[in-house]
Amino acid sequence: MNFAVYTKDGCPYCDQVKQVLELTGSKFVVYNLDQHFDRKSFYGEFGEGSTFPQVVVDGKKLGGCVDTIQFLKEKRIV
Repeated sequence: MNFAVYTKDGCPYCDQVKQVLELTGSKFVVYNLDQHFDRKSFYGEFGEGSTFPQVVVDGKKLGGCVDTIQFLKEKRIV
């Protein structure tokens, strides 16, 4: 499985989800706000009012930190 994590600086949930993915040995790429994308394209992709982080696995949108950890539990990765 390949994960993409859309983050912004100073976000504790972003740091947490990256740490969990590292601990599980999952492959992931990090995209940072204002470095790889802007807010307009973020909302265009994930919906107006979406929060950080947003995680995508193999092209499927998982959601934020809680949703990602739930997914990892369901797949018995965590």
